[in-house]
Amino acid sequence: MGKNVKIITDKDDRRLVVISNILFKGKRSICWDEVKEYLRQYVGNSYMIEATKDLVYIGSDLPDEYTGSKYTYSLKGANAKAKANAVQGIPEMLEIAEGKHFRKNSGNKHLRDAAFGWYRYDSRFALPVYNEQGILERHNVYHVSMLIRHAKNGNYYLYDILDIKKETSNPFRF
Repeated sequence: MGKNVKIITDKDDRRLVVISNILFKGKRSICWDEVKEYLRQYVGNSYMIEATKDLVYIGSDLPDEYTGSKYTYSLKGANAKAKANAVQGIPEMLEIAEGKHFRKNSGNKHLRDAAFGWYRYDSRFALPVYNEQGILERHNVYHVSMLIRHAKNGNYYLYDILDIKKETSNPFRF
């Protein structure tokens, strides 16, 4: 797709998706309609999670859920920018995802679209941080939970990315 995204291994021997471009900028707010449009390119594709060999599909519901969820609306500042820009590395973040754990449906809202419940996987990505002169200083590393719905047809579908947390131990430097 011509993206500037790559998978690397950090100094702790953990995999990480490095996203080189900041596509979605905003001092005050993110234009989530632009993010939604970007996400549409993935609809209909599927990606393999290496650790479990699970095949995860991207359904037509992802762009709306990703950009319009209660979680997304609650995000401010750097975490909103991180979620918006994370869309560039969704295939790679699925590929390196690990720590699969199950959660059953907790309400009637999703009985139809997640008939067999939910899975969460952990993944990581890094975004560049530039100084005032536009020179790359470092990369901030983020941990995310990738929420996968297990549909009635037996397939797994990416539903949203949640729990975005910046890793504070030390920023990643090349």
